[in-house]
Amino acid sequence: MTGLSSQRTLYKLQTWFSPSFPVGAYTYSHGLEFAYETGLIKNVDDAVDWISHIIKFGSGFADLVFLKEAHIAVSKSDFEHLSVVAEFATAFAGTVELRLESEAQGAAFIETIQKVEPLSGINSFTDKWPGPYAYSVVIGVASGDLAIDSRAVAMAYLHGFVANLASALVRIIPLGQTDGQRIISALAPIVEQTVEQALETELDDLSTSTMMVDLTSMQHETQYTRLFRS
Repeated sequence: MTGLSSQRTLYKLQTWFSPSFPVGAYTYSHGLEFAYETGLIKNVDDAVDWISHIIKFGSGFADLVFLKEAHIAVSKSDFEHLSVVAEFATAFAGTVELRLESEAQGAAFIETIQKVEPLSGINSFTDKWPGPYAYSVVIGVASGDLAIDSRAVAMAYLHGFVANLASALVRIIPLGQTDGQRIISALAPIVEQTVEQALETELDDLSTSTMMVDLTSMQHETQYTRLFRS
């Protein structure tokens, strides 16, 4: 594997995490829809607080650890460890809907990238691991295959996650587009800190503590009126 130039890397990451890349991210709210319905999130400050906990203590952080581990495994052609990471990521989903959110996007990314720019790492991964395919693990495989810097891809991944949650809240509450950007801007330092922490965290040391997020996700499964799949 050879690394991409910085310009090509930037172009690649902007493409992968653009709303135009068809993974269906816009259809998921990570339980935010129910959190709004029950009054847990009412404004920008509430949104920043809620999402910051997802980033620091929930799936935002966990996803980066899985991404990093998959990136390392592919770089070393260690597909046995990669299978362990993939299985762990699947088991780590707190609810049915959060698992769907991850795995549907992972499968969609594989389908698209293999039609646009087939990657040998993806082929080897799918040959040795029958699925399901957590989104973070798939991104780790693709970026590792292309030797993209793990810190850069982790930042891009988490920014995309935050931007999608902010976009969901703009539609749910509703907030204005400027409020959505305020949420993204306010979370920048937390994103940066979480990336650094995740890159230093071993798989065996990974844990999460966002029970309210899991509970809102569970309640969303039976929410009467829904805009989102999670």
